[in-house]
Amino acid sequence: MNYLAHLYFAQPTADSHFGNLLGDFRRGVDMQALNHAVQQALANHYQIDKFTDQHAAVKASIQLFASKHRRFAPVALDILYDHFLINCWDCYHTNSFEHFTEHSYALLRQRIEQMPPRMQQVVGHMTTHNSLAGYQPIEGVKTAIGHVARRIRFTNDYANSFNDIEKHYDTLYRNFEDFFPELQQFVADNPVEST
Repeated sequence: MNYLAHLYFAQPTADSHFGNLLGDFRRGVDMQALNHAVQQALANHYQIDKFTDQHAAVKASIQLFASKHRRFAPVALDILYDHFLINCWDCYHTNSFEHFTEHSYALLRQRIEQMPPRMQQVVGHMTTHNSLAGYQPIEGVKTAIGHVARRIRFTNDYANSFNDIEKHYDTLYRNFEDFFPELQQFVADNPVEST
């Protein structure tokens, strides 16, 4: 899952928001130096990723990508799932998307000094430019995939995986509709964080 989905499953605390995003920036971080609440939130991130990677609808979605794009298809799906989540937000959350992101940004800012440098950079940009909202239009998904492609250190055709998304958009959305409620139930049934 991508940034928005991990924040969606975080508790409404600064430590939880920090830990639930930290899983994507953990390289070089001394995990033992983190407080218990952040470690719990990080564990929540890991269990969400594991459930996602093993889910049949996610595996089926990966197979819709051309073979030359399949290596990075999970990354493209993460971005696309944030797009789907925003566009059916009212189905999954009682607060408006705008209220949710404003509150999440405020919580993340409280912990920015504790974040590793790359996470500080990403979260700083996210909270300053409201970049989560950029995933709402499908063009934002294309842009995000292009950014990822440019960060890959070898020649790749990853940016063109967006063509697979366009071709199979409706099926990918149906797979998301099958997957996301089951992820919600899984997180509810397997609470890691103290509330």
